[in-house]
Amino acid sequence: MSDLHQRRRGRLFVALAAVAWSTAGLFQRELSVDVATQLAGRALFAALGLLAYVGITERGRVLHAFRAIGRGGIAIVALLAVSSASFLVALNHAPVANVLFMQALAPIIAAALGTLLGEPVSRRTWLAMGVALAGVAVMVGGPGSASWLGQGLSLLMAVSFAATLVITRHRRDVSMAPATCLSQIVVFAAAAPFAHIAHVGAKDATLLATLGVCQIGLGFVFLTIGGRLIPAGEVALITLLEIVLGPIWVWAFLSEQPATATLVGGAIVLVAVLLQAKSDAPSAAVL
Repeated sequence: MSDLHQRRRGRLFVALAAVAWSTAGLFQRELSVDVATQLAGRALFAALGLLAYVGITERGRVLHAFRAIGRGGIAIVALLAVSSASFLVALNHAPVANVLFMQALAPIIAAALGTLLGEPVSRRTWLAMGVALAGVAVMVGGPGSASWLGQGLSLLMAVSFAATLVITRHRRDVSMAPATCLSQIVVFAAAAPFAHIAHVGAKDATLLATLGVCQIGLGFVFLTIGGRLIPAGEVALITLLEIVLGPIWVWAFLSEQPATATLVGGAIVLVAVLLQAKSDAPSAAVL
């Protein structure tokens, strides 16, 4: 497979991951259960979906696939669990604007970490990340006033997610789908003691299954495929499409009109992603 084809394939799969993740708000608005039950139910179905994916792609050699993740996979398990937990808790201690702005820093952090591991970042990519950060600032109004705890958790979320992408890229010889499956088992184990399973009706169970298998599970599957083919900073940049698409789904299906700033900022983020997508010339990788 040529480098150009690999880059395009990687971008496509990461974009599909962003599309899958962006549906969270659409489905979660319809849930009637508490947060702990949402976390536990979503993580359980995500783990089952990812386990099925590992079984199919590895042709039944499930134990071998889990053993092959090595130390990098174990790190991803911990990092994804930390990222998921810190994101949720941060929303309770910081404005949404602050959390989303920190999320937009993930591409820059990932690019910096990748550079330390010997993967140079092009000027075009740095420019695209700067444009995307400005777009997110327009969408949410920039970082809000948050407590030290809220700011710390938001930063922890961005750093842990960026580190996950760097490790996935660095260990691209091994599928990290088993590691993402284990991370959801960790989330389930942490949330299950506080969940109220008896309150889950048929509608909530269907929504949780959809969130787990399609929104989380499928999103992670696409990420583990695409994250091995393009640099970590570029992966994180493309995942910002999640922030742009989320309000659009709610607007289209729930008739919630987004603010003008949301539309303008989202357009700027799209420009940044398209700017990076234009860097298909082989020389762009070393500029």
